Amino acid sequence: MRYELYYWSGIQGRGEFVRLALEEAGADYVDVCRRDGGEDAMMAILRSESVMRPPFAPPFLKAGRQLIGQTANILLFLGARHALAPADAAGRLWAHQLQLTVADLVTEVHDSHHPLAGSMYYEEQKPAARKRAAELVARRLPKFLDYFERVLVGNARPPKYAIGRGLTYVDLSLFQVVSGLRYAYPNAMSRLERRCPALIGLHDRVQARPRIAAYLASERRLPHSEHGIFRHYRELDA
Repeated sequence: MRYELYYWSGIQGRGEFVRLALEEAGADYVDVCRRDGGEDAMMAILRSESVMRPPFAPPFLKAGRQLIGQTANILLFLGARHALAPADAAGRLWAHQLQLTVADLVTEVHDSHHPLAGSMYYEEQKPAARKRAAELVARRLPKFLDYFERVLVGNARPPKYAIGRGLTYVDLSLFQVVSGLRYAYPNAMSRLERRCPALIGLHDRVQARPRIAAYLASERRLPHSEHGIFRHYRELDA
């Protein structure tokens, strides 16, 4: 099956969590909006009144006749199909729970530079962003990073993956979190990484996996930028 991934062109965003899973799985997929007319096709689906079970917003994945929205939900689907999730129901729920926690962190990172409204430019909300970013760096990031470190350390089966002995989509997402935070908050991460060695080790192992390494070196991997979720503004990186 050839999957069709619908997400905004030119940015990693939430779509990158799905891309990493598709790449690690060696799946056949099309990043639709990076093709001519792709964003028009995406908007046509979002606006159509004839689409059953329509997605609310990108990313969404077309798999045969199915349209699957929400990043964590897409990964729940792909994990089961491509051995990127535990085989048992309890393990799949645990993976989904961790991915939803990743989603909470991603939202807080986004809101650190757009604390008032996503429809406003960053430059229109700088004072609020400084306060929100300071709270993120001082309290929220340590709380999230400590939690994921505890999950990794608590998994007694080496090497240290989030769940069991094998890689899951959660590990791919944690790689993306570390990558994004290093870009957005390099000064803060230089301090915070000391408290989460297992998480940093996981990032390095994922980065070295053959399919992921090939993806990262390819043009398919879009660079971090000030147009996505993980944005670097020097004045926010206390």
